[in-house]
Amino acid sequence: MFKGFRDFVLRGNVIDLAVAVIIGAAFTAIVTSLTEKVIGPLIGAIVGKPNFGYLVGHVNGGEVRYGDFLTAVINFLILAAVVYFFLVIPTQYLLKKFHPAVVEPPATKACPQCLGDIPIAATRCKFCTQPV
Repeated sequence: MFKGFRDFVLRGNVIDLAVAVIIGAAFTAIVTSLTEKVIGPLIGAIVGKPNFGYLVGHVNGGEVRYGDFLTAVINFLILAAVVYFFLVIPTQYLLKKFHPAVVEPPATKACPQCLGDIPIAATRCKFCTQPV
């Protein structure tokens, strides 16, 4: 019973997942700080009030706080934009720079006589039987 548990815990993907969760939690603090301390005040300076919690609708004596929902949607869009522009795009740029795309050599060449595609190693064209 303990051997199976040990094998499960020591499997590579479980440890990778644990590391990803820990790094994700730490990165969440960085992104949250960036959006709340830098981007939020910038938007507040431009728009006026970045919090729409004051928007409330009254229906049959009850309150519908649609402003809080609107604030949550805007915060999500800001967070998604920050992650995309400050994490995804630079990572893609670095991956392209350090791991250039591998170009496969062509597997065929054109026959000079009939212009048919023949394998690179061919010594005769399979269409017109001309030596290549």
